[in-house]
Amino acid sequence: MAGRIGFANLLDISEWKLTPYQILVMGFAGLILCGSLLLMTPTASVNGQGLSFIDALFTSTSAVCVTGLIVVDTGTYFSLFGQLVIIFLIQAGGLGIMTMATLMALVMRRKIQLRERLIMQEALKHMTVSGVVRLTQYIILITLLIEFIGGTILAINWYPELGSQGIYFGYWHAVSAFCNAGFDLFGKFSSLTNYVDDITVNFTITLLIILGGIGFTVLYDVFHNYRWRLFSMHTKLVLVTTSTLLVIGTLVILFLEMNNPNTLGALSWHGKFLGSYFQSVSTRTAGFNTVDIGNFQDATIFFMAILMFIGASPSSTGGGIKTTTIGVLIVAMWALITGKNDAEIFQRRLSQQLIYKSFVVFFVGATLVIFVTMMMSISEHASFLKIFFEVVSAFGTVGLSTGITPTLTGYGKMWIIITMFAGRVGPVTLALALVLRTRKVMVLYPEGKINIG
Repeated sequence: MAGRIGFANLLDISEWKLTPYQILVMGFAGLILCGSLLLMTPTASVNGQGLSFIDALFTSTSAVCVTGLIVVDTGTYFSLFGQLVIIFLIQAGGLGIMTMATLMALVMRRKIQLRERLIMQEALKHMTVSGVVRLTQYIILITLLIEFIGGTILAINWYPELGSQGIYFGYWHAVSAFCNAGFDLFGKFSSLTNYVDDITVNFTITLLIILGGIGFTVLYDVFHNYRWRLFSMHTKLVLVTTSTLLVIGTLVILFLEMNNPNTLGALSWHGKFLGSYFQSVSTRTAGFNTVDIGNFQDATIFFMAILMFIGASPSSTGGGIKTTTIGVLIVAMWALITGKNDAEIFQRRLSQQLIYKSFVVFFVGATLVIFVTMMMSISEHASFLKIFFEVVSAFGTVGLSTGITPTLTGYGKMWIIITMFAGRVGPVTLALALVLRTRKVMVLYPEGKINIG
């Protein structure tokens, strides 16, 4: 056991025989609990009173699950210690439990066994066990590099306005943006609304969000192969789907809100474009906003909920059903409509198992959102659309809100906590973690016929 990494040793895998799914879920749950206890301490708050358990649990879950929904204002309620706890939870949650455990193992020069490699493979959604440690090392290095560059740009931009605090804000928000967390320190639940037409802030934050949201495997592939024809099918699908959603999101939000005096209507065309572009990117599980979400029209809120439900890409810092899931379902649907026997993309055929898994992810995610929305509609004093938006935001680990988060009842907060947790670890992973053991079915029944549609 001496050669095992600390996290796996703590769980005593050989004795408990936990599955990779159970280890991932327990790891996230343990980190959330530790974060909750730290945020409850008087040192974590400015007033020295500390958060209640439910609010601390909510905030810790939101940070670890890189969501960004908040019940208290991060910039004014928490002390420096509390803010550092939150940014550590964001970083740990964004990188993932096994990536952090691997980092500790590498620092202590401990050998990583096959069992831990299998867990890392599942955590990173990597195709094979081979190269998973090298990928983890790359993830750590590229994350620190991107956050440093982004933080430096923001620090330089904010220093003339905020002084030395601008440096702290720059690097803090760079971590929050790359991890797609959406937490901010500007106070009064304002997020980045003061910088709606600031080109540097808009493009730096959105670039960090996009890089964190496309997935570490895609970054690794792009960095090593450079050319489109050498990219894997996964990378191609992620890049195409992400780009398409960003363009469509920008144009639709611009069209719906360009004449709304409470959002984009009062801005110049320069500001309108930046505002719609930023919100299109942010709905990809980031949670920052430069325009007050509560003032958007119902059609815009519903459209943004769709984007949030899709979310980011696999092995990224974001949530949702993922871009590849919706991409596979669209390709399969098109194949069915056009009468093709196989779903094909980039001159490759999609397996039936992949299509089946994509449908399961979509169905389980939609079922969870529908169920939680129904439950919260019973207890919360808000419109159905706002509750629906809040639930989808939690599931997609986005963090955007119409402003009802601080007013949620304890019952509502617990539902949002469960939804954020399920959205981060993945509803299917969570379901598999609850299964004590799996068994293979040895009987193959004859095919049956059912009329569909």
